[in-house]
Amino acid sequence: MYTLMRTHNCGTLCKEHLQQTVTLMGWVHRRRDHGGVIFIDLRDRFGLTQVVFRPECDPHMHQLAGSLRQEFVIAIQGMVIARDAQMINTKLVTGEIEVEAHHLTILSKAKTPPFSICDEALNVNEELRLKYRYLDIRRGEIAKNLVMRHKAMLAARNFLNSRGFLEVTTPILAKSTPEGARDYLVPSRVTPGSFYALPQSPQLFKQLLMIAGMDRYFQIAPCFRDEDLRADRQPEFHQIDIELSFSNQETFLPLIEELVVSVFKETIGQELFPPFRRMPYKEALETYGTDKPDLRFGMPLQRLDSLVQRSEFAVFQQALKDKGCIKGICVKAAEQLSRKQIENYTDLVGRFGAPGLAWMRMTPEGLSSNITKFFDPSLLTEIATTMQAESGDLVFFVAASEEIVNQSLDHLRRQLAKDLNLIGPGYEFVWITEFPLLLWDDQMQRYECSPHPFTAPYHEDIPLIETDPLSVRSASYDLVCNGYEIGGGSCRIFERELQQRIFNLLKLSTEEMQHRFGFFLEALQYGTPPHMGLAFGLDRLVMLLAQTDNIRDVIAFPKTQRAADLMLEAPSDVTHEQLRELKIYVEQTPKGG
Repeated sequence: MYTLMRTHNCGTLCKEHLQQTVTLMGWVHRRRDHGGVIFIDLRDRFGLTQVVFRPECDPHMHQLAGSLRQEFVIAIQGMVIARDAQMINTKLVTGEIEVEAHHLTILSKAKTPPFSICDEALNVNEELRLKYRYLDIRRGEIAKNLVMRHKAMLAARNFLNSRGFLEVTTPILAKSTPEGARDYLVPSRVTPGSFYALPQSPQLFKQLLMIAGMDRYFQIAPCFRDEDLRADRQPEFHQIDIELSFSNQETFLPLIEELVVSVFKETIGQELFPPFRRMPYKEALETYGTDKPDLRFGMPLQRLDSLVQRSEFAVFQQALKDKGCIKGICVKAAEQLSRKQIENYTDLVGRFGAPGLAWMRMTPEGLSSNITKFFDPSLLTEIATTMQAESGDLVFFVAASEEIVNQSLDHLRRQLAKDLNLIGPGYEFVWITEFPLLLWDDQMQRYECSPHPFTAPYHEDIPLIETDPLSVRSASYDLVCNGYEIGGGSCRIFERELQQRIFNLLKLSTEEMQHRFGFFLEALQYGTPPHMGLAFGLDRLVMLLAQTDNIRDVIAFPKTQRAADLMLEAPSDVTHEQLRELKIYVEQTPKGG
């Protein structure tokens, strides 16, 4: 058992501490031998301090210092002294001083790590980093992100507390009430054959809290969704969950903007300037091809149906005959884009179903390409005017179904912005509003809810629910930043009769309604206040704050895109005894099957 107690961390000592005796503890970051004098860079999560071991001070300690290796955990005691002027390291907070050691204790030895801890710039395979996540955190970058995550959570909590919101914890073991993604199920030992579900969100719990009169609720809630993963999604994640009663969008959205301003200021010192822009869903799709537009650069999409129908270009004519559309984007000053790059962009849009990518260059004489022969000169002039094309610009066109056109041009627009360095600094926020309440599922031949079935329609659209369901707008709103949806919410249905009408449209039988949502429908009968809410994806929000595009960079122990934990080797088998106790039989998959 060691007897020394740490007096300072490795990131705070400076000239004010000269001639003080201090005790530091941490990991050996680097060791350097200089003609008998040994230098150790000692590291903890706060920073680095240089420690000096001189042979004349204590030969035994000096010999022990010579045995130190990277990642040994040590405790040292010594005197803070000034570095020689030529040895000052201006990159370190502690760069003007060093500690001359007169006591050393090795607390823990370390084997050689599978990758370098002291070289943060070293490109290490991500799977190896995830397998040894505790070592990856030591490298520093992930640790910085975790500190940032802590600050963001604290800022959110402090802000919401100051506005009268109560943090209430809701259950993890709950009922399966499908909200779009597959549930993670947990078998019950006490009731064999029955299952809990891990919550996809606390949606019904927070609405029940409004019915309970809690008025203003929040929590940083764990959520679970068994869905296909990508760089900005994990099977388990956290959201800053907010709900309040007796409000409306015109008071609620500015409150959320204040929260965002506070989080960005307290976390990274970034000033934001609300109010944020608002954009209806249809406008976002029409202009940017997505409901998550990145507004840090231009290149809006332009619809060209009415113009190109006058052309003789068969590809465009066929798309219009198939009830598709033609849209284009204009790339400014694109002389540097080669034919090879254009071929790469053609392959890109092809991955999203586009049959091809037409293009024209703007020259001093007008639009030019191998397809302009199908357009008369006056039509080319009108297209150039509509696209606001100038000499040196390049215009791309996609002709297909509206969904394919929007999706392919959205991805092309983003890729062009990266390739041409068009993305400006900072953060651009926009509220996307007026989403459709319902979508039609061709495969299942039924309606499905756009956000979730508890979202209220616009009051003036309620008469259309049975007669024209697809035209009904939902009173929902997403907050988008730099092309990422960071939060979404809605006004909630608070009348049982309206909630049942929505369930009827979803073709839920009376029995299904009762089985899935009977407790909630009953609760709606006992006096439900108008209420609304929003949930921020905490992980995605911190991802933006940290300026990374990989959500795993801001989570302590994330999973791979196959939902695997490489460190714990989970998911994993369990014993037959555990399965027998739960009365579960696992079907064996044939080898190679």
